[in-house]
Amino acid sequence: MQANVPSIAGRDGRIRAVIESVTPQVDGGRFAAKRIVGDLVEIQADCFADGHDAVAAVLHWRRAGEKDWKETPMEPVGNDRWRGCFAVDSPGVYEYRVAAWVDHFLSWRRDLARRDDPDDIRIAALVGAQLAEEAAQRAGAGDRDLLLDWAARLRAGTAPQGLKAIGLDQTFAALAARHADRRFACYSEPLRLVVDPPHAVFSSWYELFPRSAADEPGRHGTLRDVERRLPYVKRMGFDVLYLPPIHPIGRVNRKGRNNSLVAQPDDVGSPWAIGAAEGGHKAIHPELGTMDDFRSLVACARELGIRIALDIAFQCAPDHPYVQEHPEWFRKRPDGSVQYAENPPKKYQDIYPFDFESPDWQGLWQELLSVFRFWIDEGVTIFRVDNPHTKAFPFWEWCIAEIKKTHPETVFLSEAFTRPRVMHRLAKLGFTQSYTYFTWRNTKRELTEYFTELTRGPGAEYFRPNVWPNTPDILPEHLQYGGRPAFMARLVLAATLSASYGIYGPAFELMEHKPREPGSEEYLDSEKYQLRHWDLGREDSLADFIARVNRIRHEHPALQRNHSLRFLEVDNEHLLAYAKRDEEDVILTVVNLDYHHTQSGWVTLDPAEFGLDATAGYQMHELLTGARYLWHGNRNYVSLDPQRAPAHIFRLRRRVRREQDFDYFL
Repeated sequence: MQANVPSIAGRDGRIRAVIESVTPQVDGGRFAAKRIVGDLVEIQADCFADGHDAVAAVLHWRRAGEKDWKETPMEPVGNDRWRGCFAVDSPGVYEYRVAAWVDHFLSWRRDLARRDDPDDIRIAALVGAQLAEEAAQRAGAGDRDLLLDWAARLRAGTAPQGLKAIGLDQTFAALAARHADRRFACYSEPLRLVVDPPHAVFSSWYELFPRSAADEPGRHGTLRDVERRLPYVKRMGFDVLYLPPIHPIGRVNRKGRNNSLVAQPDDVGSPWAIGAAEGGHKAIHPELGTMDDFRSLVACARELGIRIALDIAFQCAPDHPYVQEHPEWFRKRPDGSVQYAENPPKKYQDIYPFDFESPDWQGLWQELLSVFRFWIDEGVTIFRVDNPHTKAFPFWEWCIAEIKKTHPETVFLSEAFTRPRVMHRLAKLGFTQSYTYFTWRNTKRELTEYFTELTRGPGAEYFRPNVWPNTPDILPEHLQYGGRPAFMARLVLAATLSASYGIYGPAFELMEHKPREPGSEEYLDSEKYQLRHWDLGREDSLADFIARVNRIRHEHPALQRNHSLRFLEVDNEHLLAYAKRDEEDVILTVVNLDYHHTQSGWVTLDPAEFGLDATAGYQMHELLTGARYLWHGNRNYVSLDPQRAPAHIFRLRRRVRREQDFDYFL
């Protein structure tokens, strides 16, 4: 009886190398990992084969759409793990893969180094000569002659040690590696990498309402007023100015002050109730100014090193032109009226959501894509997207990919305060940055666990946090009752725990803290529903403090990335200590989480981990005040009075000894 033989069609059984666990890899390659321009991208993989033969591996990469792969060798790092790197110098989508094969020349050379018996060495030399001749057949003219000469020397030699020296010659080993036999190479499936501009990782955002930017009370602010405020934003050190929706605001079902259902004739409504007779998502509210005013603002901001970010909210006021022109894009209630937005018990009668299950979903997608393209043509490449989790996932994946094809520098911030899996899905689909739960993480344990997850968890490959101490929607309880120390401490936490952060101002620097009612996170007299006048010259303003913190961020590369974050032990639950490092730049931050009482404790750090001599003292340069402290060993004392300074931001400076009679610190 003939035994059943498994089908081998479509496979070459001579391919013996195995490639597993290629990283970075998101959901088995379904989504792209993320990096920024200038990164050296490290790829790792398990590469091995049966038996004792040596394996060689190389890394391939290219820009998406290119035909040819670039190549660089990979090196073993232990336990069959290999690593290779490639640099990315421009934004866009890249592809990478790993190739591995059983390399008989490497196996031969490894075994030759172990041989001592003269007869074994002579026989091995003949095998090596044959391998060199085979490599010569794969080589070009110049290398072919060198390989044939090498083979001839291996065949002609008789002295075992001389043959061994020829076989182990490093120059010829490199020559053979260039022309390795890859007929039976194994290739991993290509994986994608999205490369963004540097400000996709490191950015400082400032949000303001243009209609409240007037210098005098009672007047509706304009884009020209915002332009005049740019130097103020620049002095505080922000590089992104984010504007809530600047479009015409609906009049039907307009909300009044403090979100009241009945608006008075002079109520200005919510900017997120987009659209009126004057236009929709591609128009500017007439009281804010003209498109020329907007272009002037973008140009002026660019001259100051500030990028303008726009809020994109895909929803409509009842009198938005879309409602009349495309009624099929909205859901109807049984009585025939359009379904307004709600999140029970919250109701948003002034907003109609789009129906992403519309029969004309393709027309809807194309129109929404055109909104982004319109503003990109006007010079905007950063968008804060309102509530993206209430729109269809497939739309975002398609829309962002379409925009990135022609504008790979575009940055999308996802404003999705929702379930973790939904937030992560949006990041995988293409959102560049994401809002976080930082606003509600207050205790030492909460902050430590959450930021360890953000910087060490699998999401670190694609989920880039942008943390905010406050937003127009969120006045957290600790800012309501913690006073000035709470605002200062939360700013330091946001600005040093995360490479990207933002504040809603001037409410933040002027410490706006009154809720609409007890237990609410809504502001009293919220700027979302009325004009506000802000006295930017108030003596108690935190503007100077914010400027110092942002200056520290810009001067220290350690604070411009997240991957190096390490939490340090402190024997006081009210003190949080952590460090970040970029080569020689080491920043250590200590924050008092008790906004009402002085807290003290001993901070533990391993000096050797930060390149310090454990036996010598090292200087801690306090960057907020300029003070300098001499620390010794691995345990040192800190005390923080929140009424004076609720946080320290230290730069570690190591002691350098000279032959002369003095030391100095670097």
